[in-house]
Amino acid sequence: MHQTHTSRFSVQSLALWGKVCFGVCLILCSQIALSQSNQNTKSNVTNKKVTAPQKGIQVNQRTQSKAGSGGSGLQSKSVAEQNQQLTDPGNEEYSQFDAVPDFQVQRGCLKRGFREGNLPSRIGINDPEFLEYFKNQTGRFFDSASGPCIPYVVAFGKRGRFESLSIMNGPSRNEKSQILTFTASGFGGYLVQEENLADQMQFWTELFIPLQEVLYDPQRLGDKLPVELAWELNSIVKQLYPDDSASLGNSPKQVRVIVDFGTRDRWAQIWAVEILNLATNQVLADAFWLDRDDIPGSFFTANGDSIERSFWTNPLSYRRISRGVGQVPIRSRTNPNNPQAQSKDRRYRTHMGIDYAAPTGTPVFSVANGKVAFLGYSGAYGKLIIIDHPGNYRTYYAHLSNYNNELVVGNDIRRGMEIGYVGSTGRSTGPHLHYELRKNGIYVDPYNPKIQLDLWTMRPSDSGSFTKQLLMLGSIPKE
Repeated sequence: MHQTHTSRFSVQSLALWGKVCFGVCLILCSQIALSQSNQNTKSNVTNKKVTAPQKGIQVNQRTQSKAGSGGSGLQSKSVAEQNQQLTDPGNEEYSQFDAVPDFQVQRGCLKRGFREGNLPSRIGINDPEFLEYFKNQTGRFFDSASGPCIPYVVAFGKRGRFESLSIMNGPSRNEKSQILTFTASGFGGYLVQEENLADQMQFWTELFIPLQEVLYDPQRLGDKLPVELAWELNSIVKQLYPDDSASLGNSPKQVRVIVDFGTRDRWAQIWAVEILNLATNQVLADAFWLDRDDIPGSFFTANGDSIERSFWTNPLSYRRISRGVGQVPIRSRTNPNNPQAQSKDRRYRTHMGIDYAAPTGTPVFSVANGKVAFLGYSGAYGKLIIIDHPGNYRTYYAHLSNYNNELVVGNDIRRGMEIGYVGSTGRSTGPHLHYELRKNGIYVDPYNPKIQLDLWTMRPSDSGSFTKQLLMLGSIPKE
């Protein structure tokens, strides 16, 4: 018995040692293979350095352009991460409710024959410090004045605080016209800026178009203005003037438009719109464009009221809102064993965006100037265009059937430009446009009247530019 036990022990020991030796051999072989692989890699890197392209040539340029334009090419990690961040649907809503600023604008033409230095007090600016500053700055200006009155535009902020004043040296606009604009400095005191009207007038063209033609004859209007400006003018007039087609048959009403037709390096732009009653020489309504560097420009009435919100909610010429922000049920399969459980346990997701029902192929327009940030297919969004706007704003146009074939990522876009066409791609139950406005990546409900973005308000820093615009472009009130 003892010998048998010893022989069994020897056999088991040999088997164990065999397994150990086999494992050691495997480890050694793997290390040898790894070292050979590293040597091959180093030699390949050396070879690549020898055959590297010349400086300035991007090896993956073609692949990246496909990714940016929605192709199926491989994306670099940075581009893929950036696109993922752009197309993240988000789950929170912008909730900063700002009060509408108290902003008042007065304009007129003050009859001469008074001490011009007292003009501020005559129009309601009761600030002795400003009155003294005004007198010191306007001595030579009034020496060049001509005509029966001095045109002016003044803006007041909260609690009647003086914001800005613009004056012109006569009611006739010509190459000798000069404008002085006074503004309250944020560091105390006041600032003054002198402008020669001749420097601005070289870019402007004044048009008079029948009101009925602007509202109801887009083909004739398109013969006088670029397509995007015709769309913009029609939108402005519809906001300013109520639809009263019955009274327009023999109406003497005209639309006065100041337009810059632009150049290859500068967008065409409408600068002023006035609806005039020629029978009474009365301005019935007006709007003026205010260009701003840090945020998108805006149209304001002569009273300082913005009409911009309508533009930012009008990406279609034909539109019907089918769904806004809210809770949307997630579809699920019906349980045949317990059909009532589905209604009790139904889950919901937040719908961030506005859905505009429209037929497939309906043109989609950019709501503001900007730059194409994304153009391609993105999951539930389907065919999607994202446009960057100044001030950390973005607009999203989703479920498109197709894009404007001239667009690529990085293109500059003007308001009113046709960028795509309504469709039903992605997670969509029917043809419509899904539209979003985001601020710093957070969704903004543009139809919420409590939200007053800087896009739609006159800021104190804008007042000087605005009073100057009114004086340069608006009809001069009678003395």
